[in-house]
Amino acid sequence: MRALLAASLFALALFFQFSFAQASDVKEWTMLIYLNGNNSLDDFGPMNLNQAETVGSSNDVNVVAQWASLKNKDTRRLMVVKDKDTRKVTSPILENMGKVDMGDYKTLVEFIKWGAKNFPAKHYMVDIWNHGSGWHEKNAFRGGFGTLDISIDDTTGHSISTKQLGQAFREASAAIGQKIDLYGSDACLMAMAEVATEVSDSVNVFLGSQDLEPGAGWPYGDFLTLWTAKPTATPAEVSQMLVTSYVDSYKGGSNGRDNVTLSSFNLSYLDGLNKAVKDFGVALQKVDKGERKKVVAAIQASQSYFYDDYIDLGDLMANLKKGAITTLDTSMMTAVADASKNFVITSGQNGFPKATGISIWAPADMKTYSKFAPLYGELEFQARTGWQDTLKTLLQ
Repeated sequence: MRALLAASLFALALFFQFSFAQASDVKEWTMLIYLNGNNSLDDFGPMNLNQAETVGSSNDVNVVAQWASLKNKDTRRLMVVKDKDTRKVTSPILENMGKVDMGDYKTLVEFIKWGAKNFPAKHYMVDIWNHGSGWHEKNAFRGGFGTLDISIDDTTGHSISTKQLGQAFREASAAIGQKIDLYGSDACLMAMAEVATEVSDSVNVFLGSQDLEPGAGWPYGDFLTLWTAKPTATPAEVSQMLVTSYVDSYKGGSNGRDNVTLSSFNLSYLDGLNKAVKDFGVALQKVDKGERKKVVAAIQASQSYFYDDYIDLGDLMANLKKGAITTLDTSMMTAVADASKNFVITSGQNGFPKATGISIWAPADMKTYSKFAPLYGELEFQARTGWQDTLKTLLQ
């Protein structure tokens, strides 16, 4: 009984130390991990949290998680604290929320607001941990095609669409009075121009993978070791630490060996990229009908990621230059490639030598285009670039 009482008092002390005391202790960074284990990735949740606990929060960096788990049958808010037990998550539970819909974008907003209130910092990083599918996927819950884009919750059948992701960060940013400094997706296929554009008004640096991520995801211990050693790092520098530690971990490091991609974007350069894509798209629409087949062939020859219509933008530009399309000025491709290089802060890969860091939707057939065109027309990227109109012209 005394042991139980002592444990309870210790947990209570940690709660006050790591939550309410933060109101007068503004740190350099707060990392908010939105860990949605209400799906087939559930077993990897405690693994990643245990990795994070090998380093834990520091005097300058708060590491906080909202952890939903099918096995635990609840959702817990944790302050990640260093320990030596690699088999059990021992960080103090600051709040047990019971069952929560992690596929509701409003749940994400509330977590960010709660985290900023209780763990104030100069800079905020938000990490969405879950399955990802870029901006589209075949919808397993409703049949046919729809959106499952990220944070799939099997208990509710809900997920956060690309449009809702943008809405979530707009609401959260307004609530905390500043942009999210760094948003990273510990999820598959999210490093797309379409997804980045949707959150660009409320996020400074965007990070994601062009291809699938292995189940083990990010190497949280490796990453936090680098970060806590340099807590005053800029958002761009933090993203570079994560890309480096992630790729190295799958080159015989802490996660073994696997083919991976990871990149980060400076969203202040997005207008330049979108303008280059828009101008390029207008030029493509004027290409002779007979040469459109060369454009489609270049799309088909370019590096794709899981879905055939998720194409590496830099590799596409390189292939279009090789295609010798006489009615298309090669300076247009150069402009897009240069804008992409300015936009991408860092890009790392193992097994994808053609990866340049950023993907774009580029279906090579009208059937695929028609299935997703209604959804694409709602995206901010389409509003700013008219890329869908270009695709329609090419594929007709």
